[in-house]
Amino acid sequence: MQVDRLSITLDTALGAAARKAAKRAHVSLSAWIAEATADRVRNEALDSALKDWESEDGPFTRAELAEATAALGRSTNVRKRRGR
Repeated sequence: MQVDRLSITLDTALGAAARKAAKRAHVSLSAWIAEATADRVRNEALDSALKDWESEDGPFTRAELAEATAALGRSTNVRKRRGR
């Protein structure tokens, strides 16, 4: 597997929290940061896709959001997406 070596700088408290989280997950700090980065990239792609969908078909209704929330096994407390 090819890798892209990066050097990152984090606030001291954030760095400590990341190390603790990686330890709790029983993975290396690099693996934990890579997974967090992948999650963020996927979330941004999903946000973009949802915005495109809404621009074509209008905003999602509360019923649609509740149905999606239930299908995903999430809490029924639907929050507004950022930037709205």
